[in-house]
Amino acid sequence: MKIILLLSLFISSSCFSISNIEKGEKLAQQCVACHGLKGNKIIANNPVLAGQHYKYLFKQLTEFKLATSSQGKEGRSNPIMQGIVQNLSTQDMKDLSMYFSKQKKITGFASKEAIIIADSLYKGGDKTRGIVACLACHGPRGNGTSLTGFPRISGQNIEYTKQQLLSFKYDKRKNDMNGMMRTTVKNLTDEEISALASYLNGLY
Repeated sequence: MKIILLLSLFISSSCFSISNIEKGEKLAQQCVACHGLKGNKIIANNPVLAGQHYKYLFKQLTEFKLATSSQGKEGRSNPIMQGIVQNLSTQDMKDLSMYFSKQKKITGFASKEAIIIADSLYKGGDKTRGIVACLACHGPRGNGTSLTGFPRISGQNIEYTKQQLLSFKYDKRKNDMNGMMRTTVKNLTDEEISALASYLNGLY
């Protein structure tokens, strides 16, 4: 009896996951112009969504909606994304997050100049300036962790990564956990941020 119950629960859980992904794929049609159907469209200012962790994607979608309801006092502000998520239910956002998290991301490229500047910062940080190594949270290959919600940053569009790091540095983006990103990047130079953005694009 217990075996039958466990099997039925497993089958129900599997079907629920599949239906989420299928629904997410349909919902993703509205994301094609900026992100591509599978989340890999290379538009400089837009993020690659393919292969990003479910928990992180869902958090960002909910915080775009929060930014509107709080009139920008909370969450993450982005006029385009705020407009899109307003008509999405919580389940819709979960389905979209599940769908994009299961897609395969494409590979990128890092310039030699960027590697020279960014490699030591990524792996070891700079204690003299209070800069923590990026790999402490995002891992040696930039894959982040699904359980903690630290995002996968490897293979991300260069310009998008640069914009986000600068937003954290100049306190324009504030939805990082306990201000961790703002604390980490505030002492980076803009040149180092540009180098890190290129470095991360080619990190695998």
